[in-house]
Amino acid sequence: MTLAPFGARLRQALDTRGQLCVGIDPHASLLSAWGLGDDLAGLETFSRTVVEALADRVAVLKPQAAFFERFGSKGVAVLEKSVEEARAAGALVLMDAKRGDIGSTMAAYAEAFLSPASPLFSDAVTVSPYLGFGSLRPALDLAREQGCGVFALALTSNPEGAEVQRAVGADGEPVAASVLRQLAAENADAAPLGSFGAVVGATLADAGVDLAINGPLLAPGIGAQGATMADLPRVFGASVINVVPSVSRDVLRHGPSVPALREAAERFVGEFADAVK
Repeated sequence: MTLAPFGARLRQALDTRGQLCVGIDPHASLLSAWGLGDDLAGLETFSRTVVEALADRVAVLKPQAAFFERFGSKGVAVLEKSVEEARAAGALVLMDAKRGDIGSTMAAYAEAFLSPASPLFSDAVTVSPYLGFGSLRPALDLAREQGCGVFALALTSNPEGAEVQRAVGADGEPVAASVLRQLAAENADAAPLGSFGAVVGATLADAGVDLAINGPLLAPGIGAQGATMADLPRVFGASVINVVPSVSRDVLRHGPSVPALREAAERFVGEFADAVK
């Protein structure tokens, strides 16, 4: 059965669970901080604990595929289980894979994360548009067909990103503005929210582009990278209502205690609500 459009499902989740995305980022330093080994057993315990603590209450969980892939096929199997259990508990799963390629290869990446037949089937996936926005067409089309979402990198939170994202094309339009414009076209006439979103860092001093794409805006950089929920209205303006603030380390560092993880997530949800009053 085809899902309802991702944008509609996301809007409902944000309105009922609060505007927060929590990463599942089992990198070595966090595993160590939790008293776990940097091994498959540590990966399994970490991921299972995060899903148990948060999947029934936060709007979005965002596993970073690389931290599972580094353990090979057994790590990917843990990722598959985490995705399945998180979605079963009611969280929307955004696979942070940042895939980008052309033709049949892009189609295969799309099938890996957006096809119901795949064990990694997620509600949405992050993609890289830097082989040209048109190269994303297989992912955009499959997402639309299956009721999934796509988040394209636009203005990321890392300072190096500006080298490409602020570059100006022959037509005078910055790369990021071009990506956002084309996402807006994909979301035309969607209600209550389009399914094609952008990644726009909360750490930006000034976005300097039109963020009104009628789609979600994933905002990394809150917490460890220095941004706060209070920064979001300044960065996103009227589009802040469609922001999905993403927090990873500043929630995950409270593990392995399930109550502490839940308390940290609830605190960030409250901070967002206060920021946009």
